[in-house]
Amino acid sequence: MKKLLTRIDRYIIKKFLGTYIFAITLVISIAVVFDFTERMDRFMNNNAPWDAIIFDYYFNFVPYFANLFSALFVFIAVIFFTSKLAENSEIIAMLSTGMSFSRLMKPYMISAAIIALFTFVLGGYVIPKGSVARVEFEDQYYKKRKKSSARNIQLQVEEGLIAYIDRYSDYNKTGYRVILDKFEGKKLSSHLTARSITYDSTAVNMWTLKDYTVRDFDGLHEYISKGDSKDTVLAMDPSDFLEFQNQEQMMTNPELRAHIDKQKSRGFGNTKVFEIEYHKRIAMSFAAFILTIIGASLSSRKAKRGMGLHLGVGLALSFSYILFQTISGTFAVSGVVSPMVSMWIPNILYAFIAYYLYRKAPR
Repeated sequence: MKKLLTRIDRYIIKKFLGTYIFAITLVISIAVVFDFTERMDRFMNNNAPWDAIIFDYYFNFVPYFANLFSALFVFIAVIFFTSKLAENSEIIAMLSTGMSFSRLMKPYMISAAIIALFTFVLGGYVIPKGSVARVEFEDQYYKKRKKSSARNIQLQVEEGLIAYIDRYSDYNKTGYRVILDKFEGKKLSSHLTARSITYDSTAVNMWTLKDYTVRDFDGLHEYISKGDSKDTVLAMDPSDFLEFQNQEQMMTNPELRAHIDKQKSRGFGNTKVFEIEYHKRIAMSFAAFILTIIGASLSSRKAKRGMGLHLGVGLALSFSYILFQTISGTFAVSGVVSPMVSMWIPNILYAFIAYYLYRKAPR
């Protein structure tokens, strides 16, 4: 019975993953130095403690940044070590033994699968937890991102119950000029207006209405009741309408999916930023396979000018992929295409490029 992995397979996987980790370590080290140099003045001016800078910010910044540019690191790793193999005539030696190029790609695909799984789990489940501490640190010591107020809030609290709040201030957890409309089918059964509504953070979904008036409708009859204060349970909380910049980065994949479904059911149509983030995480994981094929196909041929040409072409393609993915995200924001399609457009396009280069690779 043949071994699943030959010595050559293990050799290529070791080279691939080793170069990938080395590239990440090198680039991230440089990125941390530049990032700290840029932010140091504001950190010092806001009296950020060193333990918070190191553990809350940079311990969470490093995996976030590494995962964000994982596609670039995959490309660099494949181009670099495959060009070295080609320069040393190792690939020629492998192919001369009768090994096909498709068989040679097996350890590349195994390595790409390991990286794809790693980046998917890291980006979808691990990094969002760390991003909570990182974003909160930035909000306190660098630049405030969280919204403290919202206007013209309209949402479906539950089936048949629509809430409207003219203005909400988070500092006192109070909304002003409140309307609660209850429907039975298509008929309005109750109309409540209140001067203000205050969220009780000590209880779940507990709100207090001030200066309220309730109009209940029963056929042609109308019953009016008023009061100074009234406690009521409403299936909503301030986080439903106080979205802030990069909030999607702080949610795991299940949390993103639940948030999107919840906001859509409540009448919030603008969930594209969250949908883009959700589909981007999946698409970026599959990109490891596509970029590995492109990189291996480009650099497996021995070049007269050395690996410089391969590395230059590879970097150009990888940066163009990242740029194209950023641009395609704007298509979804503007409503031209759906978020899922916009995030998969770069993968589809570069899959054709990968297929073409694979067909042109040495046999």
